Amino acid sequence: MKRYFFAFLISLTSITCYANGDTTFQVRGFHLDLRIQVMKMPALKAFAKSLSENGINTLLVEWEATYPFQQHSVISNQYAYTREEVKSFIAYCNQLKIDVIPLQQSFGHVEYILRHSRYAQLREDDKDYSQVNPTKEKECSALFADLYKDLIATHTSQYIHIGGDETMLLGHSLASRKKADSLGMSRLYGDYIRMLCELVVSLGKRPVVWADIALKYPEALKDLPKETIFLDWNYGWALDRFGDHKKLQESGFEIWGAPAIRSGPDNYFLASWRTHFKNIETFIPQARALNYKGIIMTSWSTSGVYSPVFECYADPVDLKAVRRVYPQIGFNLLINAYFEALKTNKALDTKAFVRQYCQRKYGFNTIQSDAFLQAISTAPYEVKDGKVSGTDLSIGVLRDSIMAAQKTLYSLSLSTKSKEFQHYLLMADIRSFYVTCRWIEAEMNKTDYSPEKRLKLAKMLADLHPEKLDARFIALNRDTYYLSELQTENEVRNTRYNHLEAILKNRND
Repeated sequence: MKRYFFAFLISLTSITCYANGDTTFQVRGFHLDLRIQVMKMPALKAFAKSLSENGINTLLVEWEATYPFQQHSVISNQYAYTREEVKSFIAYCNQLKIDVIPLQQSFGHVEYILRHSRYAQLREDDKDYSQVNPTKEKECSALFADLYKDLIATHTSQYIHIGGDETMLLGHSLASRKKADSLGMSRLYGDYIRMLCELVVSLGKRPVVWADIALKYPEALKDLPKETIFLDWNYGWALDRFGDHKKLQESGFEIWGAPAIRSGPDNYFLASWRTHFKNIETFIPQARALNYKGIIMTSWSTSGVYSPVFECYADPVDLKAVRRVYPQIGFNLLINAYFEALKTNKALDTKAFVRQYCQRKYGFNTIQSDAFLQAISTAPYEVKDGKVSGTDLSIGVLRDSIMAAQKTLYSLSLSTKSKEFQHYLLMADIRSFYVTCRWIEAEMNKTDYSPEKRLKLAKMLADLHPEKLDARFIALNRDTYYLSELQTENEVRNTRYNHLEAILKNRND
């Protein structure tokens, strides 16, 4: 049992006191995305324990459809926890002195609610179920009052995160467009957000809101209740990316910051290690300088965008998550970098941290540690329409670079017996698999593509053996995640391969 609980527990760094009061955020948090890659409860508790042991006092949980709603139980999916499990988890976290804040999306990113016919009348767009119609305040107030009260019944936190980010469909419906034309987009957004915040306050809680749309429409800030907290998510860009940041700073509202260890363009085949290290290096000190009261590290398993599977026009039978990322337990290095960055007011020295971590965890010397960091960070480029984005590299050169990094990691694996290191090898193999598929696809699109070339490409594709990667993926992750979901992850990850195989396979083969 003990092995089960801790098999995939993230590695612990020694607990050290914060240098002084100025370096300590009041809220030191971690965001847990349970929209996909749902953690089994024993693993979830083990993860919370590791957070506590490393100075984290807040866990922002995006339950989505894994929460066991009562009045609205149709929302809950096949991986939903029981109410007893949720209450037990909250009680366990309370013992660890971790405040569990529920994140209940209440504006955008609500496909998992609006997909059901019971809530169809709340959709802002009948073809895109991601957002509620903000002019339907009465109906939405009734729905989210029910959901908030349900969350309050199981959670003890003084906060409820109501979401509010990426409301890309503002003004799509006739009623919304009419209000925006008459009063402005800021009022369309602001009136609805104010209603949600006031609802949370009326329930005795403090609302937390993602800051991106508020930055875009700062006029809406003046009407929000003073208890509102803004969570400024920044994954490596200028403060003014979403709007005039000074207006948010001068608004008088409490602000928390949010960097990321998994975010776009990360997917199954790409992890932007350098970007995330840089984000930790720069944004955490910046949040301190801005006098933010809290910091919450986000970790996105998916983009939060869903692609519908239609049974017939405008009647989806299923929703598939767009962009999936390698499971969180493969990113212990970044999680521990976050822990380290919270300890002092100095910016994280990534190279020094990686060297120390690799020596302690894998027994690497300085040269090996530097080679490791270079290998996992090699060529973090996407492939789109047969071209490598953000560089002049060809897919062939990209593939060669990735295979060289893959070789480096395997040579380093001979010096460590760490099970954690197997995740890096698998990620490298998955990336090599993917880029080879993209290279084959590019070759098929050349003008010299012929039946003879088809046979060579088919042989190269068959040599990739995705079933071996699938088996390793399940073996490394099954103690933390459900087998059926891991099988789904494998199926989705192999979609391009299966498509190529079907085309390249001769009917007479």
